[in-house]
Amino acid sequence: MAHILLQTTITANPDDWDIARFSLLTAELRAAGHDVVARNRVGHDDDPVLSTLDELAFDQLWLMAVDTGDGLTGNDADAILRFRRRGGGVLTARDHQDLGCCLTRLGSLGQANEFADLTVDQSHLCDDQDTPTISWPNYHSGANGDYQPVFAKTPVHPLLRTARTASGRIEWFPAHPHEGAVLAHGPWATVVAQGRSRASGRRFNLAVALDGEPAPDGTVMGRAVAESTFHHFADYNWDVSSGAPSFVAEPPGTQIRDDPSGLTVFTEYVRNLADWLQPAGAGGVEGVRVTNAALS
Repeated sequence: MAHILLQTTITANPDDWDIARFSLLTAELRAAGHDVVARNRVGHDDDPVLSTLDELAFDQLWLMAVDTGDGLTGNDADAILRFRRRGGGVLTARDHQDLGCCLTRLGSLGQANEFADLTVDQSHLCDDQDTPTISWPNYHSGANGDYQPVFAKTPVHPLLRTARTASGRIEWFPAHPHEGAVLAHGPWATVVAQGRSRASGRRFNLAVALDGEPAPDGTVMGRAVAESTFHHFADYNWDVSSGAPSFVAEPPGTQIRDDPSGLTVFTEYVRNLADWLQPAGAGGVEGVRVTNAALS
C-alpha cells in the first residue's frame, strides 16, 4: 500500500479544476488499496503540506498542475525536490499552453514539460485550431469523453502492461482537445506512450518517465512521470455527466459513455503508476503521517 498525496496547484474553486473534479481517480487509487489524501493548496503563500512534503510520511505525490504560473512557491518546489531526492515518487500532470507552468521549478521533472514561450511567435505550431484562444502546445487528441489510441515502442514500458487486452498493453487513453507537451531529456528519461493529433496527424508524447536519475550526492532519486494533461485523470474525461467548469466550451464526446470497457482497461494504467512510483523498500518514505481527517 502506498501513502499518496493527490493535490492540485490551486485553492478550492468549484468552477475550476480543483480536487473535487478528480474524485474518480481518488476512488480508483483507494480501491487499489492505497491511502490517499486528496486536497487543494491552501492560499498563495507556502502550502502547509507541499512546503514540508519531505518531512511527511507520503510515498508519492500526484500533482495536478492546473494553475497558470502561481501554483508552487519556491519553498513548495524545494520540498518536492527534496522529497524526490529521498526516494519519493512524483507524478505531474499539466495541460495546454502555460497551464501548470509552475512545474518548471521542479528541476529535471520541470524540464520534461514544455510550455508556451511568450517571447517568440509560436502560432505556426498550434495544433488545435478549433479553440483559437488556446495557444501552443495544444495537441488535439479528441473530444473530452472520447478515447484516443496509444502508440508505444516495443518492448512496452511496464506502465502500459495489462492482461486485459490481446496485445498485452493499454491501447486507449482518455482524449482531450488540447494536450500539453512533455519531452524526454537525458539518459534517465523514457517516452512511455504517444498520442496522435486528430487535427494534424502529428505524434506527441502522452507520458514521460524518469527512472534512475542521480541526485547531487550520487544517490538515486525517486521515480517520476510527466503527463501531457491532467485530463487523462479528470472526472469529466472519464464521465462527462460529472460536468466541467463553465469556461469549457468544446462539445464533449460519447465514446467512453457508450463503451466504458476501454476506460476499465485504462484504470490499469492508474494502478500501474501507483505501483511503479512506489519507493523501494516496504516502508517507503519515513516522516510525519498526514490523513484526510487531520486536514479537515
